[in-house]
Amino acid sequence: MFANMGPWQLLIILVIVLAIFGTKRLRTLGSDLGSAIKGFRSAMTEAEETKAQLDDSSSDADFDNTPVEENREHKDA
Repeated sequence: MFANMGPWQLLIILVIVLAIFGTKRLRTLGSDLGSAIKGFRSAMTEAEETKAQLDDSSSDADFDNTPVEENREHKDA
């Protein structure tokens, strides 16, 4: 669809978009989009760090002898 568009068609579309929205609105839209991308990246980094912490701490649990099994062993003896 967009592969057949030349530079003149893109320029005309840009002029129409500028006429409809205006430069101030496009500037704020661009800054809002940039801050949203920055927030998304920081959230992804934080999620990866949290996942790494959970992976490291998951090896601490040992379910071979639970308190219920230990109580059964003491009662049987």
